[in-house]
Amino acid sequence: MATIKEFRGLRPTPEAAPRVAELPYDVIDSPEARIIAGGNPDSYFHISKPEVDLPEAIDHYDRAVYEKGRDNLQEFIRRGTLFEEKEPLLYLYTLIMLGRAQTGLVACVSIDDYIQNRVKKHELTREDKEKDRSNHINILSAQTGLVFLLYREDGSKKNLFQEAMKAAPLYDFTTPDGIGHTIRAITDPALIASFKKSFRDVTLYIADGHHRAASSVNVGLERRKSHPAHRGDEEYNYFLSVIFPHDQLKILPYNRVIRDLNNHTREEFLTRLGEKYQIQKTDRDVPNGKGEICMYFNGDWYSLTPKFPVSDDAIESLDVKILQENVLAPLLNIQDPRKDKRIDFIGGIKGPGELKKLVDSGQYAVAFSLFPTSVEDLIRVSDSGGIMPPKSTWFEPKLRSGFITHLI
Repeated sequence: MATIKEFRGLRPTPEAAPRVAELPYDVIDSPEARIIAGGNPDSYFHISKPEVDLPEAIDHYDRAVYEKGRDNLQEFIRRGTLFEEKEPLLYLYTLIMLGRAQTGLVACVSIDDYIQNRVKKHELTREDKEKDRSNHINILSAQTGLVFLLYREDGSKKNLFQEAMKAAPLYDFTTPDGIGHTIRAITDPALIASFKKSFRDVTLYIADGHHRAASSVNVGLERRKSHPAHRGDEEYNYFLSVIFPHDQLKILPYNRVIRDLNNHTREEFLTRLGEKYQIQKTDRDVPNGKGEICMYFNGDWYSLTPKFPVSDDAIESLDVKILQENVLAPLLNIQDPRKDKRIDFIGGIKGPGELKKLVDSGQYAVAFSLFPTSVEDLIRVSDSGGIMPPKSTWFEPKLRSGFITHLI
């Protein structure tokens, strides 16, 4: 079902790689990226977030931003920080966090697989974000960020990965956050062919990077229209991805903090909440399992367990969905968490202590610590054609951008 292919990666020299690699463009804000890039001329933020090299007041969607990114990319190539492979290759990308390793296949995936839903989605995209990355990809003629994909591992590909892992690393270092990053090239034509064949009957799922994928498809379709001699094998027909086996991945919780109680007193809030949940004080700040929510409120942690029957539907059974439908919308009047300024989302990497700190600071009135959505939940929702509520999954460790760029 899935069509993957090798490509001529644009990548840094081994000496430059630790200076080039950066977090994805959408997990760090521009002011912080500006500080990082300001002290590092090789930072990939000069390419992935080129507003860092322009006046702070500039609109980040201004064409000048993308043109600056194009110029910076060409400058990286000119000075030899980045170079293009002579032959099309596949790669392995291994990340190690707290002793846990995950290894994915870096390859290009057909945009037709995305269009025909052989690459399954679980998240809605925003038009402004799609347009931003579409402009970035089109003007740079490059896909600068990896789309994070997963597949259901059945054991059939483990021998291929083990064989590819025998290659000496191109890069192997630890970033300041303690995450190990190792890149290997797959150069053997027979092994490349075996990998491509092994994915033909595989369904792929987007774990993270819905906007990067959709934007690559947008650009590919536009270029098909503008190229009368279009053949179908041009690089714009594929998007840059890293494909991980599902059983190596870890999803952390995506917690919620709310700024006010929607004009309820503390007593009213607890009374109304108690109509739907069994509420007990606890010394725990994380749920024991799916279905339970831990709440930090007025200096105490509480365990919330629903009094109502929980659906076994793929989407309705998600804790983030249950919280939204039974607490956030009816009680706190947060109808659209994508747009409501009264709610913020805290990635699980910061731990529940961050929730306590935010509420104790007085900036927020209440926090909800959730049990993490599972990879099986993600697959189940994607297979059903459903859409998860916003901010349902937080994957760690985060991929780095800059190791490999796909020129189109």
